[in-house]
Amino acid sequence: MTVRALTAALACLAAVWTAAPARAALPAAPPAPVVQTRDGALRGSAEDGYRTFQGIPYAAAPVGDLRWAPPRPASPWTGVRDATRPGSACPQQAGEVPGGSTDEDCLHLNVTAPAGTSPRTPKPVIVWLHGGGFTTGAGSSYDAHRLAVRGDAVVVTVNYRLGALGFLGHSGLPGSGTFGLADQQAALRWVRGNIRAFGGDDRNVTLAGESAGGFSVCAQLASPSAAGLFDRAIIQSGPCTGRPERPFAPSAAPLSTVRAAGARLAAEVGCAAASSALACLRHVSVSRLLAAQDTDQQPAYGTPLLPDDPGPALARGRLNRVPVLIGSNHDEGNGWAAGIIQAGNPVTPETWPDTVAAFFPDPARTAAIVRTYPVTGSDGGPVFGAVIGDSNFACPTLRTATLLAGHVPAWRYEFADEHAPPLTPGTPPFPLGAPHASELPYLFDLGGRPRTMTPAQHRLADLMIDYWSGFARTGDPNDVSPPAAAPPSWQPGAVQSLAPAHTGPAPTATRHHCAFWALP
Repeated sequence: MTVRALTAALACLAAVWTAAPARAALPAAPPAPVVQTRDGALRGSAEDGYRTFQGIPYAAAPVGDLRWAPPRPASPWTGVRDATRPGSACPQQAGEVPGGSTDEDCLHLNVTAPAGTSPRTPKPVIVWLHGGGFTTGAGSSYDAHRLAVRGDAVVVTVNYRLGALGFLGHSGLPGSGTFGLADQQAALRWVRGNIRAFGGDDRNVTLAGESAGGFSVCAQLASPSAAGLFDRAIIQSGPCTGRPERPFAPSAAPLSTVRAAGARLAAEVGCAAASSALACLRHVSVSRLLAAQDTDQQPAYGTPLLPDDPGPALARGRLNRVPVLIGSNHDEGNGWAAGIIQAGNPVTPETWPDTVAAFFPDPARTAAIVRTYPVTGSDGGPVFGAVIGDSNFACPTLRTATLLAGHVPAWRYEFADEHAPPLTPGTPPFPLGAPHASELPYLFDLGGRPRTMTPAQHRLADLMIDYWSGFARTGDPNDVSPPAAAPPSWQPGAVQSLAPAHTGPAPTATRHHCAFWALP
C-alpha cells in the first residue's frame, strides 16, 4: 500500500475563492527569497513562517546515453532559476502521483526551511526518501512545512529513479540494479555541498524514509559509497531484514536475480535479440518500459554500491555507524488484508488455511500459523492483517533494531493510533487501526493538504515532530527544542508506543508473536 496523493481539494478551494465576497486587501506578500547554490541562484517562495524552494536539479537529466548510467552533476545556470514549482515525478504508472509520469528529467529535490534561517546559525537537516515499492512516489507529495517549522529544521524531499529505469539489471552495465540508490547518494552529496545556503547545517544531516524509502536508508547504511554522507538515520516501516518470500515489505535481491528480471524485460519490449540489447532498450519509450516492468522492484546486492544484503551486513557489523531511530506501525498489514478481502477473497474459519497457504506454501508452516493466529468467526480480516504485519514488519523491525543496537545507538518506536486518519477513500471491511503509512500525516501534509485530526491526534503529531527533530538535532529524541513542555521520556532500549492515549514503553515482541516468527 502506498500513500495516495490527494489533489481533489484544489478544485474545491478554487470554487470557494471565486465565490467569496470582496474583502479588504491582504498585506503585501513578503519578497521572494533568493539563495545562491554552487550551480546558480534560485528564487523560491515565502510562506507564513517558512520558505520553500522546489524543483531543484541535483543531477543531470538521465536521458539518452545517461539512461541507466550513474547520476552526473547538474549543469550550472546563469541568472536566477525559478524554484516555486516542483519538478516532474520520476516515471511511474498513475497512482500515488495523479496521472503518473513519463518525464525522465526528474532528478530534483525540494527544500523547506523555517523563516529567518541563516548560514550563520545553521539548523539540522532532514533528507526524506519517499516510499512506494521502488515504483511510485515523489518528494513533492510530502509538504514538510510542519516538520520544518515546529522541528526548527531544514527538510529536503528527494526524487530518485524508480522501476526499471532505477533498478534494471544487465550484464556489463555499470551501476546495474542500483541506479535509484546512486541517485539518493547524489542528492546527499548535493546537500553536503549546498544546504548551508538555505540555512541548513551541512555537518548535521539525518537521512530518513518510509517503506521503500526506509529500506533505502538501510541500503545506505550498508553502502560503502554512502560513508560520510549523513550523520543520523530514521527508518520508518522499512526493516533492513526484509526477505523476498515475505513480499509486503521491501527487500533487496541478488544481482543475478535482478539481471534475470532485466532479461525478461528486454524480451518483453523486443530487445532480447538485438545486437546491443542496452542500446535497443535506451530507445524504448518510457510508457512501454513502464507497461513491461515488474509490479515491484528490488535493489540489487552483490554490487559495488551495495556489496551485501543490508540485513546480513548489519548482522556482521558492516554498516556506516550513525545513530538510528527505527520503528513500524501497530497494524501494518491491515490495509493489504482489507484490499485482498475486498477483491473477493473472504477470510473465514473455512478459508483461512488456504489463505495462509497462498503466502506460506510450506504445509508445516501453514499449520503452525493457523494455530498461532486462529480465525474463529468474523475476525478474519484483522487476523490476516496481523499475520502480514507481524511477519513482514513488526518482527523484522525489532530484529533490525536489535542488530543495530549492537553497533550504534538505536531508538525504537511503534506508531499505535488505532483511529489514525484513513489514507484512502472508501469504507474498509474492518477497522484498519494503524496500518502501513498511517504515521505519515502526523509528520507531513500529504498531497498538499492536512488530514482531519482530533485535538489529541494533533498533540500526538506535535510530539512526533518533537521526537523526530530532537533526534535529528543531537541523536536523542528527548532533546526537544524549546524545552517548554518536556515530552514523555523515551528510554533507550525500550520500544516507545506512540498513541494519543498513551506514549511510553510497550511490549511489542510478545504482542506480535516475534518468538514465533524468529523460527525458520
